[in-house]
Amino acid sequence: MSLYDLPIDKRLLERINPVFNTAKMTLFHLASAGDKDAIAISDKLGLTLESTQDETSMEELLNNAVSLEIRFRTMGEMALKSGFPTIVDLPCGYTPRAIEFSRLGKSFVGLDLPAAVSEGTPIITSMIDEDKRGLVRFDEVDATNYESLKKVFDEIPGEVCITTEGLLMYFTDSETGELCDNMRRILLDHGGCWLLADVETVFQTILNAQAMLGDRFMEVLVKGKERAQNRSDVVVSARTLVVNPDKPEENMKKAMEFLAEHGLKAERLIVADYAPELLSFGQITPQQAGAIRQAMKKYAYWKITPIEATELDTKAARADNFDLKAEFSTDRLVLHLQGRLDTLSSPGFLAFYEKTVGYYPIVEVYVDCSDLEYISSAGLRVLLIMQKQCKRGVTLQNINNGVREILEQTGFDTILGIE
Repeated sequence: MSLYDLPIDKRLLERINPVFNTAKMTLFHLASAGDKDAIAISDKLGLTLESTQDETSMEELLNNAVSLEIRFRTMGEMALKSGFPTIVDLPCGYTPRAIEFSRLGKSFVGLDLPAAVSEGTPIITSMIDEDKRGLVRFDEVDATNYESLKKVFDEIPGEVCITTEGLLMYFTDSETGELCDNMRRILLDHGGCWLLADVETVFQTILNAQAMLGDRFMEVLVKGKERAQNRSDVVVSARTLVVNPDKPEENMKKAMEFLAEHGLKAERLIVADYAPELLSFGQITPQQAGAIRQAMKKYAYWKITPIEATELDTKAARADNFDLKAEFSTDRLVLHLQGRLDTLSSPGFLAFYEKTVGYYPIVEVYVDCSDLEYISSAGLRVLLIMQKQCKRGVTLQNINNGVREILEQTGFDTILGIE
């Protein structure tokens, strides 16, 4: 027997990609809340309490079902009210959102890992009316891989509303940063917004559990956190974009700063302003339901969009026979050079860049050279410094023949991007 013939322990799959089994747990919670479509999908997948819940008590199961339904239905309402023509669910898991949106005549794209898409797509598609199936599609992606996302979004016309629920708790800050960079690039190309439920998920969990369970809420939450931690090698409370409530104002500010570093800004949408009537409220007492409605006034989901372009002050970089205009847009620095970038003007140009890169999260530089008459070796060295510091490098545009000849003679035409 070779290595490839050995049976695969499903627990290893969960450790490598814990979101896969978490998606089934999420579906089971929705089914427990009373969602008929979720019940049907769960039945087709053969899900059971034992296979999805890790020794969860019925009390905890109901608490989780209520909290999950709040998130699922509120995010759906926010997506619909965004007004954008296509809803993109990342990750889509096995939830019935595609079925619900198709009934409303909304275009829906579900994105997830191959295992979830291959297993869930035929089941969910079979539950959509034939005349509405053209509104729905599913695709396999890796959220941290821009090319896999771009391939899908290139086929989506117009603006998009991207929804993300329950993903970031399994991501490191590095992976979250990649995701943010990818969302920014997608939104720049398409327009729209990114709705993220994960930032204040700890607040939601605590407040809902306190409303449901009273004085016993902390005991139940500790057990749930231990199970979540066992599914992930990432420390559950150690992500910048998932706000820890121990220092709420400080941690909220850090989350906003994290987004800004990736060219994004956020608006907090209070959950109580969007939450519809919930099926799970029929399974709890009026007192519990009232307490949860009050709790929903205290936490929010985040509507995230790219930071607008900002014109930068370049007076200090100007010199005799040289002028500069600059604009920062999300993570891109756009420069318009005029005149001669030589030994006299290069120091001021470099000082301007180093001051700017210390303040703005620049990952690429576009240089409009349509009015650049000449560039010396000193000017080229400044561009080389930018090239080395920027993740996506420097791209020159609208180069005249004289500047192009200098680039070719020095070999910089192979170092810098040229359009």
